[in-house]
Amino acid sequence: MVSNEQHLTPFSQDAPNFKSNLPIIRTRNDTTFDNILIQMKSNNKSDYTINFTRRTLNFLAKHTTLAEPEAVKLFIATMKVSDSYKKNLCDVYNRYCKYHEIQWEKPKYLPEPKNIALPTREKLMILVSHATKTLSIKLQLSMETGLRPIELCRLKVKDIDADHKTVNPTTAKKGNPRTVPMTQNLTVKIQEHIIRHNLKPTDKLFKGDAINYGKQYRSMRDRLAQKLNDPSIQTIRLYDFRHYFCTKKLYDINNPYTVMVLMGHRKLETTMKYMHLMNLNDDEWTVAGATTAKQATELLEHGFTYQTTIEGIHLFKKRK
Repeated sequence: MVSNEQHLTPFSQDAPNFKSNLPIIRTRNDTTFDNILIQMKSNNKSDYTINFTRRTLNFLAKHTTLAEPEAVKLFIATMKVSDSYKKNLCDVYNRYCKYHEIQWEKPKYLPEPKNIALPTREKLMILVSHATKTLSIKLQLSMETGLRPIELCRLKVKDIDADHKTVNPTTAKKGNPRTVPMTQNLTVKIQEHIIRHNLKPTDKLFKGDAINYGKQYRSMRDRLAQKLNDPSIQTIRLYDFRHYFCTKKLYDINNPYTVMVLMGHRKLETTMKYMHLMNLNDDEWTVAGATTAKQATELLEHGFTYQTTIEGIHLFKKRK
């Protein structure tokens, strides 16, 4: 029987077993996930992936029976979450089934195409200015350098070159190493942060990991959106700071290869996906996506013009 708490996710505030500092709990079958996680570590999976796997397995074990694939499939199918998230849950459970040699037919969930809405610089700066001191520095760093959240949270003091006003992150996703410039204003703030917390060169620049960073940001963002009565602020994701950096650099430098290096992309094709957003930094465009002829027709009828197609999504834009 499916739990009536099907709206929960491993990161829901109503799922108390998913704090990162909690030990691995036992399932109702009295088995642990230690060996699966150890195997992932041996296969050089990232800490984020391992942590997500742990949380997800604990979550599924709490609400269904892992030894019964059909029960797991039904529980996932009736959850009130996106198909993208259901796909992630199935990927984790598939890893569990492979380890325990459980036969099951993995459901196919396709990520839903979403409209692309590049946040304006004004909105991002509102978020930066209303954040607490440390969170504000992190957001400004995300905006000025385009670091992925996991890269930012891995930074050590020695990765900051105050003399040359640059940051040298450890690139995630097996991307190319890079050195990214910062403004004088941000460099000074980081130096003050280092002095204020008496940090040594080998210390982490910021406490916590990417998950904590995301939680802190969303909490602040949602409160701010309510305070300013501006629902659009609540739609701005943490990764949008990186997207803004990429499109701004493409516009300023007009050299996709250089931007590829700054972004830490392995392939130029990844950077080129941002090209259609180059002219959106003037805050004069609205962008929308379509995956069917009906959706495309409706956009054309409302004054949108076709721009390009990325991963099966037809992108349109029109002036505000």
